[in-house]
Amino acid sequence: MSDDRPAQKTVAASRVQLSLLMQPEHANYHGNVHGGWIMKLVDEACALACIRHSQRRVVTVAIDQMSFQHPIRIGDLVILKSEVSYVGTTSMETEVNVYAENPRTGEQWHTNRAFVVYVCIDDEGKPSPVPGLIAENDFQAERMAAGVERQAYRKEQARRHAERIAEAEPHNE
Repeated sequence: MSDDRPAQKTVAASRVQLSLLMQPEHANYHGNVHGGWIMKLVDEACALACIRHSQRRVVTVAIDQMSFQHPIRIGDLVILKSEVSYVGTTSMETEVNVYAENPRTGEQWHTNRAFVVYVCIDDEGKPSPVPGLIAENDFQAERMAAGVERQAYRKEQARRHAERIAEAEPHNE
């Protein structure tokens, strides 16, 4: 590891929780909150976790699958809980869990989960080293180990996609 890599930080140091009451402008005419609005909030919560971890600017690189398990309605409180789950040299993966809550009853339900990847950038926009990540319990340690596999899978998918694009492009002769 190079000497310019920042000191390691705990998962807890990156933890972010955002809460927002869903209003009519967030929803479709059925009263369900737009998935795109939730994805925007996911990106914000995850980016903030990465900024807290790296103390630098970050850019979104990838979002793993996001399945919407339950609708979120106008009047629900949306709660996003995000934390850094794995780090590479210049990249960080965050796990985010999204919950909806009926603020009158306190009933909460899990609506979706995703892993989102960011690259840390310096003031010139170049990739920058990120602090290492310290697991504080067995769950975090196992998630970090699985993060190695998730990142390898993402890289393989990107390689395959690039090959398909190259094969599909007309060749100039």
